[in-house]
Amino acid sequence: MVSRRGKIAQGITPMEPTNKTSASQFILLGLSEKLEQETFLFSLFFCMYLVTVVGNLLIILVISIDSHLYTPMYFFLAHLSLVDFCLATNTIPKMLVSLQTGSRAISYPCCLIQMYFFHFFGIVDSVLIAVMAYDRFVAICHPLHYAKIMSPRLCGLLVGAPWVFSCFISLTHILLMARLVFCGSHEVPHYFCDLTPILRLSCTDASVNRIFILIVAGMVIATPFVCILSSYARILEAIMKVPSAGGRKKAFSTCSSHLSVVALFYGTTIGVYLCPSSVRTAVKEKASAVMYTAVTPMLNPFIYSLRNRDLKGALRKLVNRKIASSS
Repeated sequence: MVSRRGKIAQGITPMEPTNKTSASQFILLGLSEKLEQETFLFSLFFCMYLVTVVGNLLIILVISIDSHLYTPMYFFLAHLSLVDFCLATNTIPKMLVSLQTGSRAISYPCCLIQMYFFHFFGIVDSVLIAVMAYDRFVAICHPLHYAKIMSPRLCGLLVGAPWVFSCFISLTHILLMARLVFCGSHEVPHYFCDLTPILRLSCTDASVNRIFILIVAGMVIATPFVCILSSYARILEAIMKVPSAGGRKKAFSTCSSHLSVVALFYGTTIGVYLCPSSVRTAVKEKASAVMYTAVTPMLNPFIYSLRNRDLKGALRKLVNRKIASSS
């Protein structure tokens, strides 16, 4: 049975029967069911989304117009910023509309579309972070052969392959989800359509879906994470062999930004998709989801720009050029 609030959101009066078995729509309960918190949540996430959009699009703009940044590292960073922007845009605007209007209903097709793009961009994000770790490994451990190894063809392949791979994986998730039947309550204890909370509403066997989730999580979360750890183990070994303290500090500074992103992204996704379901709760799932759909995309531009001298210089040049042209 759905709650009174859910009935109102669906346009159903309290006297109407609610034991329908069709999943024409779901009710996203959001981050909080307390009405007095909605204004605060709307203001908070609106500001976060605004910072995310401006920050990531600014990174893309600076990298695209500054020829000094036409290197593999910034090529990957521009694509990461694009994916972060799309990942946040897929979930936060819908939540903001729900908070503003009070309507938490989402149609079943729209729910599947949101779920598809959430996993599509999430998978690309995960693989791109691993690709950037490999780029740092080659730059630090094989500096003399960096230009030859990280050729434009390889860079294009390392960026393009995750998009193609993610397309098929996400489509498989949706096809497996489309075969399920939902009955009883259609209330989703989340602020967007994610696989795990919606699978709990299914009244048919979803064991195939859960097995596929574990397989995909191993492929796109655990495997890239292990590759990142392996790359940084080799990087650390190479850095410790640098004779000068200044050289070691410079090498560490080029990796610290990326390590911060790795900790933010994988720390939350591993907790959601690889931890046993017995230790997960709806509150923990929503908190983790906020981290990788809102907080991480917002912080990534700051993490990379504040600790990167070239990027800060390009940003200053862009701002000075705009000021000069306007005056």
